[in-house]
This record gives sequence, structure tokens and C-alpha cells, in this order.
Amino acid sequence: MDYLPLFLDLRDRPVLLVGGGEIACRKLELLLRAGASVRIVAPTLGAQTRALAEAHHLDVQERPFAPSDVGGCYLVVAATDDGAVNESVFQAGSAIQTLVNSVDQPHISNAIFPALVDREPVLVAISTGGRSPTLARLVRSWIEARLPARLGVLARFIGARRDAVKHTLSGIPARQRLWQRVITGDVAERIFLGDDDGAGRRFDALLDDASAEKATQGLVALVGAGPGDPELLTLKALRLLQQADVVLYDNLVNPAILDYARRDADKVYVGKRRRFPGIRQEGINALLLEHARAGRTVVRLKGGDPFIFGRGGEEIESLGAAGIDCVVVPGITAGIGAASYAGIPLTHRDVSQSVRFVTGHRQNDTVNLDWPELARPDQTLVIYMGLPGLEEILRELVAHGMPAATPAALVEKATLPAQRIFQGTVADLAEQVRAAGVTGPTTAIIGNVVACRKAR
Repeated sequence: MDYLPLFLDLRDRPVLLVGGGEIACRKLELLLRAGASVRIVAPTLGAQTRALAEAHHLDVQERPFAPSDVGGCYLVVAATDDGAVNESVFQAGSAIQTLVNSVDQPHISNAIFPALVDREPVLVAISTGGRSPTLARLVRSWIEARLPARLGVLARFIGARRDAVKHTLSGIPARQRLWQRVITGDVAERIFLGDDDGAGRRFDALLDDASAEKATQGLVALVGAGPGDPELLTLKALRLLQQADVVLYDNLVNPAILDYARRDADKVYVGKRRRFPGIRQEGINALLLEHARAGRTVVRLKGGDPFIFGRGGEEIESLGAAGIDCVVVPGITAGIGAASYAGIPLTHRDVSQSVRFVTGHRQNDTVNLDWPELARPDQTLVIYMGLPGLEEILRELVAHGMPAATPAALVEKATLPAQRIFQGTVADLAEQVRAAGVTGPTTAIIGNVVACRKAR
């Protein structure tokens, strides 16, 4: 370990900033946010540095640095573009055992500024030991994207209730269990959604249950896994996956997405395949209730979006009737993902004024759809689960007035590396698909917008 990571309390502590340019200004902003009492020494000050100094009534001495300037300082920051001056600052500070940061010069620093992810009071600091500030900033952006915007609100919420929990629950394990429930359950989710009052009421109920040693109720999240590519998961979906005790997933979920779940989470397949019906919907509803009543955090992971041909509506009704809290996380539905990755705009003002999402699932060996309505011009059809009945679908559309020359495409395994796109017309698409031995999953797109793909 090159550096021991520490968080310093600089409130009202004397800090010397040597330099007045752009680099110095960036460090000055951080120091002021931390509440430091900053003194600036520099021959000249840039306009932004001067404005900050005047706004905060700082002690500014416009002259060259002198080694005596470091006396009495808790921290010294050398932020000039003159290496000799920065070296002099470091030597003077080191001589009296003062912390010195020479910006972007780790060889003359005994303290460094990390890249920060700020969700005050939650702070995440990233350092590469001065080897690559650019890499540190990139890592910061990756972490920044993962942390909820209201994480700091959650931290303050918890801090305000620590004494009450200590007073109510005497044992450390009991307190730890409660805080685990708060942070990974619906209390935190309500805060992230801006429902602070609801979070407070739910917290009070959890604390009462913990005090009475009652079993606490779990949380169920219906999470859209998107069309396949794991990078299309929403940040909220990713967070809930990493909190889940149990993940129930269906046939259309890319197995790679399960790798984002906690390693110790139970992963239960509840999918259905053609001619292999698997677990019935009633059984899935029962599993959700069983795990939630046992106090677990459950993610029901569904391909695409939970409410687009995903039977999420039935599941949320079942949970609501049982009084189980449920969070719904939208996902990129297969039709949107397939069209985007195939380069087909679902709407184009010149050729399509509407989009219709239709399930092509066959029941009793037939596809029962409103054919005259679907055959209307100036719209785009997106057909889910239509592979087994594709020939029948295309034949019926033509029979009810759709021109046989209407452009049509079928996307297999959309958004995945194995994605294949078949483009033709309503007259010949089924033959292309049959000859290629397509097995699915597939999404069909029919309409004049398909011809726009040729322009890519």
C-alpha cells in the first residue's frame, strides 16, 4: 500500500495554498467545501481564484512563496506550474512534518487528493497513487453511475435514528439485522424515490417488529432484464440484483445477467418453453409470496419489460392482494432493443405515425389477432413470440389488405453477439427464416420503416 487512505477534518484548520492559476482554483474549491481556513500565496491570481478568495474573504498574499509560509499549517498544497517552487514547498513542509500535496507530482507529495464520488455524507475516494489521474477519474465515473443520487439522504436518515435503535434493540446482531433490512429493503427504495415520509413510517414498523421479535416482511421487485445485453440493465435493476436474497428468472433472461446477482443469492428458474410449460403462473405467484413472507428480498427477473407481455400485472396483483410491498423496475422491451440494434426506427414521420406491439403466441395452433386493424397502412407492427406462427401471421396480413411488398424483418437473439437480422418483405420473410433454421428468441418488425435500414 503506497498511501494510507484517510479522511481529514479540515473544518477551520489552517491550510496554505501556493499558486493562483486554474489548478490552484480547482483545489481551492475542494478546500472551501471541506471548511478549511485557506491562506493563498502566489505572485498573481487568476480571475476565478481571485473571485473565490474575495467571496470567502480569504487571506491572500500576492508575492513569491517563502519557506516560512508553511509554519502552523495543517496541510499545504503546492499548485503552481513551476516545479522548482513546488519542490521548495515540499521541502519546507516536510522539514516540520506537515502534510504536503504537490498537484500531479507524487514524488514530492506525502498526501494526495483522490478522485471523489460525493453523496454527502457518503464519500468514495479513488486513488491510483498519483500514477494516473485520468484512470482515477474514469473509475470515479463508473462508481458515480452506480450509486443512487439520494444515497446521502439515506445516510442522514440512518444517522438520525441510530440512537433510537440502540435504545430499542440491546443486541448488536439484532441491530445489524435491522439495518440490513433498512438498507437493502423498501425503506431505502422509498428514500431513493423521494418518499421520505413513507420511508419513516416503514422504518417505524420494522423497528416495532424487531423489538417484538416479529418476523419482518420482505420486498419483491419485478425487474426488467432487457432484451439480452447485460449493459442494457438499468442502474436500479443492477442495485436490486446485488441486494436480492432470491432471484426468480425466466427463459428470456440472458444467463450472463445472473452473474450480477449476489453470489450467495438463490437463483430459481421459473421459465416456460414451447412444449415444455414449466412452472405455471400460479406457482410463480406462490413462490413470490412464500419468499417475501419469510422476510427475503426477492427479484423477479423478467426478459424485456415486466409489463410488456411479461405477466407482471398478474404478479403485482397477487402481491398487492397479500399486502406485500412491490417495486417495479422497467426494462428495455425486446421490441425496442431489437429495432435499435438492427438499425430500424420504429417511427419515421414520413412513413409511420404509430407503433403496435403484438404477441404472436399461438393458442390452439392458431394466432387470433385483429387482422384488419393490423393490416392498416402507416403504422409499424412489432410482433413478440411470433416465430412458430410467422407464416400464418404474414399470410393473414396480406389476406386482410397489407401489400405483399411491405418491408419486414425478423431479429433473432436481439442485442446479443449471436444476433441475426433477416430482412425482406411480407411475401418472402417466412421463407428466409425457415431456410436459415432460426430458433429464437425472435422479434418481427413489419412496416415501411424497415426499408430505412438500407440507408445505414
